Amino acid sequence: MSALDTLALSARHGRAGMFARLIDAMTLWNDARLTRRALARLSDRELNDIGLTRYDIDGIGR
Repeated sequence: MSALDTLALSARHGRAGMFARLIDAMTLWNDARLTRRALARLSDRELNDIGLTRYDIDGIGR
């Protein structure tokens, strides 16, 4: 965690800020990917219980 805290503090300084934004974007992309993957494993009935359809899964995180 300290590495991420250091990046957050240096986000205001040129390349370090660009690197921090890149890491943030990659983290968000991966979180959305994992969420879509978990939802795809659910049955249609389970998806319906949480108010989603298979079509909805593709739109998550985009």
